[in-house]
Order: sequence, then C-alpha cells, then structure tokens
Amino acid sequence: MKKILVTLMVVALMVAVGGTAFAQAKPKVAGVVFQEDQFMKLMQMGYKDAAIKAGFDFYPGNTNGDAAKEAEFINTYLTQGYKGLAISPISEGASMKVIADAAGKGLLIGISNFTLTNAPYITGAFTSDNYDLGKTCGKAAVEFIKTKMGGKAKIAILQFKSLLPEQSGARVNGFLDQVKTLPGVEVIADQDAWLQDKAITVGGDIITAKGATLNLIFSANEGGTIGATMAVKNAGKAGKIFVFGFDGSEQMVQLLKDKADILQAAIAQDPYGIGVKTMEALAKAIKGEDYSATKAKTVIVPGILLERKNVKGLDAFLADLKAKSK
Repeated sequence: MKKILVTLMVVALMVAVGGTAFAQAKPKVAGVVFQEDQFMKLMQMGYKDAAIKAGFDFYPGNTNGDAAKEAEFINTYLTQGYKGLAISPISEGASMKVIADAAGKGLLIGISNFTLTNAPYITGAFTSDNYDLGKTCGKAAVEFIKTKMGGKAKIAILQFKSLLPEQSGARVNGFLDQVKTLPGVEVIADQDAWLQDKAITVGGDIITAKGATLNLIFSANEGGTIGATMAVKNAGKAGKIFVFGFDGSEQMVQLLKDKADILQAAIAQDPYGIGVKTMEALAKAIKGEDYSATKAKTVIVPGILLERKNVKGLDAFLADLKAKSK
C-alpha cells in the first residue's frame, strides 16, 4: 500500500512539474532574412535581441532568395505553433500572398525592409525609404562631380532589379534624379550585380568595355558597392573611376578610408534598428498589448550618409556598429 501511495505521489509530482513547465514555456518566434550579407545579419541580430528581451524563444532562418523555401518556412511555423514571425520578404509578388494566408490562420507577422500599402494583417512594416536614401547618395555625388570632376560624369549603374525590382528601382531613381540635374552627366551602362563576386566580374567587364569614358559607378547595395570598388582597383583605375553606393559595414568603412580613394560615399541603413522595431511591435501583439501605432502601417527608419571626407562620422558609425554586433 505504501509503495502504491509513493508511486501516486511521484506521478502527481511529475504531472505538477510538467504542468508548470508547460505553463512557463516561452512563446516561439522566428526571424527570417533572405541573404547572408552584413545588412541581413545585423537585422536578424536585431530580431534576436528584441525577442530575447521580450522573453521569447527565437529561431533564425534564411531563405537565400528562394520563394519556395520562404513558403516552406512559413508553413512550418504555422504547424509547429509559433506565435510570431518577423521577416524580410523576398518580394511583394512572390511573398505577400503566403504571408497573408499565414496571418489569416493566426500567425502574427511583422515585416522588415519593405514598404507596404495594403496589408491590414501585419503588426507593422519597418524599412528605410529607398528613394530618399538614393536621393541622399545622389546629392553627395552631385557635389563630388561639381567639385572634383568639372561637372561631368559618365556613370555605370549596378543594381538588383531582377531580385527586388521595387527596392532597386527606388534606390537607383533616387540617385539618378539628383545627378541628372547636371547637364554633363550621362548613364552609359546599367546591369544587375548585387553579390560581391558577381559585381567584381560585371564591374570589370563594364570597365573593359567603357573604361575610356567611364568615371563613376553607382551601386544600389553593399555587395555591388564592394564588388565595384574592387573591380576598379583590379583594373588599375583608382583615381580615374569613383564609386558611390549603398549600405554600411566594417568593410565599407575600410573602403571609405582606403588610400586608393575609390569609394567616396555610401548611404547606410539601420538594419539592426529595423530588426529591433519589427520584433518589438510583434512582441506587443503576441502579448496582447496595444500596437495600433504600427499595425498595418509602414514606419520609416532613417539612414546615415557615410563619406570619405567625414572621418569622424565614419569612426562613430563603426564604433556603434561594433557595439551592436557584440
């Protein structure tokens, strides 16, 4: 009889402990990006830090630009009981139907790195203004062209329109709308090359074909900017072809400080801040708190212009970047 009572007490204790553990289980949330570059890594770090601060279990994911993989991830989160998803979608066309369907089935979703105009189901969309960022970089290029190039420039464009046409087009148009105000500016090449290795090759080919007249390259993302800068250096065109571009990282700061004097300015976004704000809004929704300030809205997270001539600004940016990366 005593053995039976002891056994029952042990079973009761196990049930009680199990029940407590179940009751205290942390909500599961995911943070998904679509590339392995520094921008996406920092954004995912923002997701993670905000999720942990909110008391969630965080699970990272990377679609690597694959729409089928993106859909598979989202379906997995639904079937495995995840409470929320912070995601940088691949594209509006390929991604949003799957995201909307998942939201309709109860998955709370926050969007990063995207401007949305008709998505009442999201906890918020946090992004940079791509046109405005391109415009800021374009203004820096206009000043450089006027003061260093006699007001004339033959420009090559490297972008990512076949990957994300809306974002790429906004960045390029913002830049061109500024530099084309100068009568001596002409675009003589425009190709896709957003990965560093590809940009080195494409940039090198453009330099070979147009090197006699080409004197400025604008790239719409980090990989393209680094690749274009390296292509100029590899071709021995430092001091003859100058680069303006997008995004901020330790490598970008190094290139802006490089004595080769190729990269002149880059407009940096705040991917970490975008990630944090996306997850914070998602956390409010999961916890049943008021998130009406961001629900179904696009919130612009401002960027910062990094210029070769502003060394103090470069140092401050790098120090902040390293602090966030710890």
